[in-house]
Amino acid sequence: MARRVHQPLEDQEFDFILSMTTGPVLAYFCGSWPKAVEACRAMDAVVGELAQEYGTRFTAVRTDMTRCPGTTRRHGVTSAPTAVLVKDGEAVASQAGPMTREEFRAFLDAHL
Repeated sequence: MARRVHQPLEDQEFDFILSMTTGPVLAYFCGSWPKAVEACRAMDAVVGELAQEYGTRFTAVRTDMTRCPGTTRRHGVTSAPTAVLVKDGEAVASQAGPMTREEFRAFLDAHL
């Protein structure tokens, strides 16, 4: 069964999703400024496919850096897109920049 990609509208909603989720959370941070939009759209497609493929192995959370500035700072994110894998509330791995499906799969497999 596929998990959907959550999209919190504010920091408190991100925190709520983390508190209600068992297992790893893949938070991928996106920006709405012109240079980030294309790369973030590409990440949306890749993460959506992988969330479906991996099923219950992780929960995906698409995080808008502008709407969730506290979450963005807390995870040390400075550029979009950036992927952060969170386990038990703590970031265990991160990767900045766009990734191909194969690169994203390698990132997940190394840290799940």
